[in-house]
Amino acid sequence: MLAITVGTASISKNQLSSRLSTSLACILLLLTTGCSQGETKSAQSINANSASVVAATNNVSTLRIGYVGSSEPTGSLGWAKKKGILERELQKLGFNNITFARFPNGPDLNEALVAGQLDVGSLGDTPAIVLRARGQETRLLRISQFNTTAWLVAKKNGARSLAELKGQKIATQKGSYMHRYLLGLLAEAKIAKDVKVVHLMTTEAKAALERGDVAAYATSSDLGPFLKSQGFPVIDSSANHKGLSGTSLVVATESFLAKQPDFPQKFNAILTEATKDLKAHSEEYYQYHAQTTKYPIDIIKVSFPLKQVSEEPLPAEGVKLLEGTKNFLVSQGLAKSNFKLTDWAAKEQPR
Repeated sequence: MLAITVGTASISKNQLSSRLSTSLACILLLLTTGCSQGETKSAQSINANSASVVAATNNVSTLRIGYVGSSEPTGSLGWAKKKGILERELQKLGFNNITFARFPNGPDLNEALVAGQLDVGSLGDTPAIVLRARGQETRLLRISQFNTTAWLVAKKNGARSLAELKGQKIATQKGSYMHRYLLGLLAEAKIAKDVKVVHLMTTEAKAALERGDVAAYATSSDLGPFLKSQGFPVIDSSANHKGLSGTSLVVATESFLAKQPDFPQKFNAILTEATKDLKAHSEEYYQYHAQTTKYPIDIIKVSFPLKQVSEEPLPAEGVKLLEGTKNFLVSQGLAKSNFKLTDWAAKEQPR
């Protein structure tokens, strides 16, 4: 049987530094005392209580996947896992073990990729682009969703327009596609210098708005409609602006792909199959998504329209949107260097 481990990972810089020091110590121990490979394998499972992540390993029979979101992944990756498609097909490829690590945001997942703790990551476009622009060796496998809506929601009895936000504090989860949307929106409205943008996790947004700690919050595709249903006024959404919506990506490290050159083609085939099955059983999927995220099913249907989920790895509309996001991040100095998406995309081996 293929073993699948799911857990929770939330990394602070101190925790990561500690784990990197531990990893370095193990490497030195391996060089000096012959530390066994079996000891490394034992650290692969995720301990949710200690919020640890999968340890680095050279065992290619284990696939280590990180994702941003709820207790279980959603979208085509989550559906492939739930329906057994992932287990069935990966076992054919020689993967006897799959570990899933959940992260609160993309920057934290990036740190795990850099530390060699993950092989594959499912995250938003902004953190994925920022990491690649830093010269980190990742490859784009797939655009799993495109035109993902971001929302700007205000506190009750507060501002009702962008102009009324001047001189006030707006929060968002920095490093996310919602952050990129907010920066683009403020630049478009020419009020970027008139507001203060602060970092706040989505889990804290509702309480912060209720207390009046912030005037508005730029939030995700699902939390936005939910807050609206709770009586918080919506000032804007990315659906009203060309190029400001997000994309969700799947990336892999080059070191992993060097050992598995056929992986991009085969993994994309798995996710394509899962996407087709998801669309064919949409009501069942929406029930799963709602149970996983704890949002009402009508909110999920608004936040996750199936037309945004592509059956092909790199849909033209998604690529165009991703290119615009990359160029904006470079122009704002948020991405350190420019690069061609065609160079970033993993090359599939000829059949």
